[in-house]
Amino acid sequence: MIPRPHLLNELSGSFELTAGAVVSGPADLVDAVRVALPVLDLRPGDSGEIALREDPALDAEGYRLVSGSRGVEIAAGGRAGAFYAAQSLRQLLPDAAFRTAGRASWPVPGVRIEDSPAFSWRGLHLDVARHFFPKREILRLIDLMAAHKLNRLHLHLADDQGWRVESRAYPLLHEVSSHRPRTATHYYREPETYDDIPHGGYYTLDDLAEIGAYARARAVTVVPEIDVPGHASAILAAYPMLGATGEPYEVLDRWGISPAILSPLPPTVEFLTAIFDELIGALGDTPYVHIGGDEVVLDHWTSSPEISAYRDSLGLATSNELQAWFLRRLADVLAERGTRAVVWDEAFVSGGLRLDTLVMPWRGMNVGRRAAAAGHEVIATPVFPLYFDYAESASADEPMAIGDTITVADVAAFRPAPEEWAEEERARVVGAQAQLWTERVADARTLDYRMWPRACALAEVTWSGAAGPDFTARLERHLGRLDALGVEYRPLAGPHPWQRRRPHRPSVVDVEQVMARIDAMTHDAESTRPSL
Repeated sequence: MIPRPHLLNELSGSFELTAGAVVSGPADLVDAVRVALPVLDLRPGDSGEIALREDPALDAEGYRLVSGSRGVEIAAGGRAGAFYAAQSLRQLLPDAAFRTAGRASWPVPGVRIEDSPAFSWRGLHLDVARHFFPKREILRLIDLMAAHKLNRLHLHLADDQGWRVESRAYPLLHEVSSHRPRTATHYYREPETYDDIPHGGYYTLDDLAEIGAYARARAVTVVPEIDVPGHASAILAAYPMLGATGEPYEVLDRWGISPAILSPLPPTVEFLTAIFDELIGALGDTPYVHIGGDEVVLDHWTSSPEISAYRDSLGLATSNELQAWFLRRLADVLAERGTRAVVWDEAFVSGGLRLDTLVMPWRGMNVGRRAAAAGHEVIATPVFPLYFDYAESASADEPMAIGDTITVADVAAFRPAPEEWAEEERARVVGAQAQLWTERVADARTLDYRMWPRACALAEVTWSGAAGPDFTARLERHLGRLDALGVEYRPLAGPHPWQRRRPHRPSVVDVEQVMARIDAMTHDAESTRPSL
């Protein structure tokens, strides 16, 4: 099974589970099991082959499952626990149980499983700003996450290269900012080339409502991200008056960091407040909103007399302090709506965050440790080994990637809460999340190739706490389930012929070079941060 349960004992006895079998118990638990096992076409009833009960002594995501000659008995701490028990039951069945149409009956072996997750945040990030993925692909990704007990889908909805959600308050965002005339196609550090093909798309608010409801039914929480104040070219293409200079912008057609930056003045806070209200209203139960805070070029703030005067009026000395104030102001807006802010680690380094803000240390676990020591909850997101836009080998056969190499084994060896950390620091690591940035991921087939089976290793690490010694053998067995689900994953031995790269392969950046640069950026663990 993947992820590995905390306890799995084989028992004597087995039974045949038939399509249309009856599942009994509390209505919300019954609904969760039926959603998790659609191929069985389960029917609710007063008694049946699958019996459910709620056990308040278990964690909300925890469960016990016992199968034998009399059927299946499940005790769950809540709806999520029942859903995960059903996913474990699904993995006890033949691979055909992962297809949309199956056989009339299924053999269920006798087992006892006792299980709960090691971490509460078990996430995947998908950048839909650089390349847009239609709603159907988001729903499919949620299904794949649910099958692996992953529970946080972080959608990167806004960046220099595109804005991806309808706004009724600011309609030019989806009318103007959601598309670009062309897209860069060159490898990293090559001369610039473009495809001259328009690219775009956005989710309506009704789409977001559907995505949110679909995810909740599968124990997945959607975390929307509006990355500010930098990465703002697309926003400013629609509303240049929200920028630091007022100059016109276009939706960016190349990759890399842009100097485009939102103004920190009150109209920008009003704008983002309206956007947050639309996101929260559409998604429904939205406990987290990511506000970015990464890779911000502050030059336009520093050179603006109006922004400098505003900074002085707040009693702040530098543009870095103003950025910290701005992000805290947005976090306060979210807190008033019952939602917690999430940021990339640069926002923590700038200082002044609300203590309830979650920090994602993408530049390495050293800055994550500093955030945990300061009292923040931390979601481990380091480039190595959790950036899935890196190639899985240095082979010339690999399709275009930002660099080499992050393997399945690298992900499986990762520890979100390093043993050398102090106990209180480890306790503040709430989980881990893999990032798929999509500059070089233009379609769903490439998404599958980059995401799987590395995400299987992430699921094991975040659910079980560490990959088991037999993980590789279980993964090889698990690939049959991915085949049944129609996942075009990267084979463990290397890409299929049709998955291979285009003929030209220039030198790319090695992940060790990237990590060396990141270490240089974050080496001073004792660096002071401004207090507000």
